[in-house]
Amino acid sequence: MRLKDYLKVEQATDLSRTEVGRMGTAIIFIVGVIIYTGMKFAHLDQSYMLIAAAVIGAYMALNIGANDVANNVGPAVGSFAMTMTMAILIAAVFEAAGAIIAGGDVVSTVKKGIIDPADIANPDIFVWVMMGALLGAAIWLNIATWLGAPVSTTHSIVGGVMGAGIAAAGWDVVNWDAMAKIASSWVISPVVGGAIAAGSLYALKKTVFFKPNPVGAAQKVVPVMIGVMGWAFTTYIALKGVKHLVKISFPTALLIGVIAGVAIYVIVRPLIRRAAPGLPDNRDGVNKLFTLPLIFAAALLSFAHGANDVANSVGPLAGIVDVLSEGDGGGKVAIPLWVMVIGALGISVGLALFGPKLIRTVGSEITELDRSRAFCIALAAAITVIIASQLGLPVSSTHVALGGVFGVGFLREFLEQRVGRVVEDVLHRHEGEPDFNDVEAILRDFQNAPPEDKARILNDLKAMGPEAVISAAQRKELRKALKRQLVKRSSLLKIASAWIITVPVSALMAAVFYFALRGMMLP
Repeated sequence: MRLKDYLKVEQATDLSRTEVGRMGTAIIFIVGVIIYTGMKFAHLDQSYMLIAAAVIGAYMALNIGANDVANNVGPAVGSFAMTMTMAILIAAVFEAAGAIIAGGDVVSTVKKGIIDPADIANPDIFVWVMMGALLGAAIWLNIATWLGAPVSTTHSIVGGVMGAGIAAAGWDVVNWDAMAKIASSWVISPVVGGAIAAGSLYALKKTVFFKPNPVGAAQKVVPVMIGVMGWAFTTYIALKGVKHLVKISFPTALLIGVIAGVAIYVIVRPLIRRAAPGLPDNRDGVNKLFTLPLIFAAALLSFAHGANDVANSVGPLAGIVDVLSEGDGGGKVAIPLWVMVIGALGISVGLALFGPKLIRTVGSEITELDRSRAFCIALAAAITVIIASQLGLPVSSTHVALGGVFGVGFLREFLEQRVGRVVEDVLHRHEGEPDFNDVEAILRDFQNAPPEDKARILNDLKAMGPEAVISAAQRKELRKALKRQLVKRSSLLKIASAWIITVPVSALMAAVFYFALRGMMLP
């Protein structure tokens, strides 16, 4: 066997060992859930059903951690504001804290009124519906993670509940008005998130990066943007993150956010002024100013996600526990602490074992992110959720965050092509003039320059006047370089396709699992 073939075998073996290790750890977590649930409910006649439901809930939590959490930390990792290990630790801690501290003690088991529990009066059928919904949503999340497509946990569980509900009680059981709102959010939330992220980045470019002294301009602009971020995240946490601990009205949340934003601005401004003299006066220097805000943003997004999506996702499990242990199963169900702990630990374990794949997808495989771009994406996520909550739209944090990533990427493409058209016009006016070598050198630098430096090189070309010249072949080369796609189209197509099919696929799987469970349980 040749050496390179031996190395390939060794590499494949290492990968296999890594996969086995991850799967083994996940199985140990599942076994722990089985042991705990079995001991806790050994006195019940249907303890085996509770154990099965807890296992499915734990499996769902693992898949939430593997897929959905990437949106909160992916941009920060892709911009190198934090390492993968640091991101996983921060997300795991704050996701768990959000779930356990602010996850709430009451949640609708039918997920935003998708089905009416009154139409499923038989407690056994209700249990099968909820188990089918959880299993269908969890398996779809697992498939999406394997495909490298970030999808919405919320929409997955909505599809699961809808599909199992239809299988149990027919099409009339579904609240189609609520489903229409959810469908509209597929379009509205990523578009709004992308527009806000692109608008924030464009404002940052105009006020900082396109200035002759970027770090000097940043001393005035960046504290304002961080203050706005403080306002957005404080309002966001007040509205969404702690709503189960204390009810805060929208005007009160806005006022609290404004106070926090002003306080953060007052604190941050002198810190940036002291740090500025030691930074290089370029884009890299400005980006360093966003490192700490990005870390805080990732932590706060994770906390709010844990407080909301975890509770929603284990809501069906809470409904099953309530029916089998209390015989109730009404529309509102108290979530026991042990159920929330399973959700929180499952997310943390799933993130640590399987999350890096989706973190890399969000952070680096769609478009190139630096810290200023990642900051704008995090800011857009918070503002979009605030707007949507007031409009009564059930948005997905996944859709908002990914919309922000795509918005930033498409803005970069637009700016690159616009500068290219201006360059073409300037070169056309001076075609046929001498000093070819000097112009060629400038244009080679232009091709390799980031977007902000292209504007400065363009000014140099204009200053050359009639001495600037370029050949037709080189003009074609320049045009080709400028029209390169800064957003990976394959990622866009894959993610958009996964979003579109999430609800129907989850619904179909849940219906199949409902019929399977029903067939096994009926005499």
